[in-house]
Amino acid sequence: MGYNTWNAYHCDIDEGLMLQTAQLMKSLKLADAGYTYVNIDDCYSERSRNDDGDIVEDATKFPSGMKALTDEIHNLGLKAGIYSDSGWFTCQLYPGSFQNEARDVKRFHDWGFDYLKYDNCAVPFDNITRENIMGRYERVANAIADFSLSSGTPPLILSMCQWGREQGWTWARRYGQSWRTTNDIDPNWQSITKILNQNSFYTWATDFYGHNDMDILEVGNGPLTYDEAKSHFTAWALLKSPLLIGTHLASATKETLEILTNPEIIAIHQDSVVGTSISPFRWGINPDWVSNDTHPAQYWSGESQNGTAFMLLNTLDEPADMFFRLTESPWIRAGRQYSVRDLWTHTDNGTAVRNFTAHAVPPHGVVALLLQDAGNEPDDLWPPCAVLEWCMNSNGTRIDE
Repeated sequence: MGYNTWNAYHCDIDEGLMLQTAQLMKSLKLADAGYTYVNIDDCYSERSRNDDGDIVEDATKFPSGMKALTDEIHNLGLKAGIYSDSGWFTCQLYPGSFQNEARDVKRFHDWGFDYLKYDNCAVPFDNITRENIMGRYERVANAIADFSLSSGTPPLILSMCQWGREQGWTWARRYGQSWRTTNDIDPNWQSITKILNQNSFYTWATDFYGHNDMDILEVGNGPLTYDEAKSHFTAWALLKSPLLIGTHLASATKETLEILTNPEIIAIHQDSVVGTSISPFRWGINPDWVSNDTHPAQYWSGESQNGTAFMLLNTLDEPADMFFRLTESPWIRAGRQYSVRDLWTHTDNGTAVRNFTAHAVPPHGVVALLLQDAGNEPDDLWPPCAVLEWCMNSNGTRIDE
């Protein structure tokens, strides 16, 4: 959890902005909510390396130097992140780290950084690399591991920004802590649903040791409505994507800050016992396991240390009632009833027996629930099985026939 400069500022960054951002993370209580990283994206360096071969910070943008900046960030109790690329250049054509991985890892450490976002632009010719994307990320991962071993210092957190290419969810955990699963996000509902749709098919890849990265948050940006922003944040948090704020904090609205600091949603994202993502148990509008960028899966659930988390997403352009049977989720036990906690209204909403309906969910809106076991369901309910398939009496009588 933290902040990244790209969505809000692109290349328009300097040390004053970074210090202001760090200070706002403290004063707006974002740090208290769990946002600890202050990450610089592309465009912080000079266009060329120095005579020794090192990346050099832009003297106009960062006149005090990177080490002074990271010292200030650390003095606030926060951590600092930096950016580079696996190719010859970054995406904005500043020096990349290909063939300079060990040198740059040491440089970033000497500057005081804790985290490295590593992009995938300016790819060298095949007859030079003799590698695919995985091989280029292995190079920097080895450099990070080697420097940590030789220096006795903690390794950089490695965030791999390979845009979902070459199925990073199958291999990237070998090298870093997160991997991008899609192309870049945009601040509109169509982008949110497209990214969520793609991620619905590989939620299994996320756990404590590595995370599908759905890209920087757009909460507070563009034409997203309040309900769309809530849906966006809920999905990113409950799928355990890294949560990196990407809006102008100095002008962030009360609604934006309320969304970003929802303690009950963040508690599931930061669960210290369960590291896995929620997953769809029913797609809803579409048949199960059908890809649809406009209408992704609507019914999701997953484990947490305090119960079963549910996300109901209304992808329609009009209000909708959303109904599900509790045992459609694999984490719900048949024959039990469950207390219902709404994670956005912060209210206890009675007890659910077998079924639940969320009424009038707003267009593009979300319902986030925590269901906790509340004991046996009432006696003599009919039918005797919540799922009728092959439901049978001990005398051999099938109930479903």
